[in-house]
Formats: sequence, C-alpha cells, structure tokens
Amino acid sequence: MITLTKTEQFITFCLECYRQKYNLEGYKVLELFEKNEVFDFLEQSYEVLHTQGKRYILYEIEQFINSKIIV
Repeated sequence: MITLTKTEQFITFCLECYRQKYNLEGYKVLELFEKNEVFDFLEQSYEVLHTQGKRYILYEIEQFINSKIIV
C-alpha cells in the first residue's frame, strides 16, 4: 500500500478538483500541471492553500496557469 504525504494528498485533491471542474481526462490535467509548473506552485503554497476552500484553491490555480501563459 502506498502512503501519500499530506502535501501529496493535497496535490492529488487539487488535480482531481480541476479535472472535474473542466471535465478533462486525468492525463490532460497532469500534462497541463506539469507544463505550467503547477505541482511546484502547489507544493510551495501548501501551507496557505490547504486551509482554503475548493473554489479559492481552483481560482489560485487558474490565476497561476494564466500568469504562465504556456497553456
């Protein structure tokens, strides 16, 4: 059995929420997050973001991706 850290659990939660919101395949979100360095952003922002609601977290992810302009 694989045990994820709290940060890994949070990142997985974020990926799944984004996937559901935009009705995307998981691999598409994975590619988008990798291309735009969203995983690094989420890891670095974990302490603040994990205390927020889903809507706010998704907003922050969207703002981060839009600021990268690598979509």
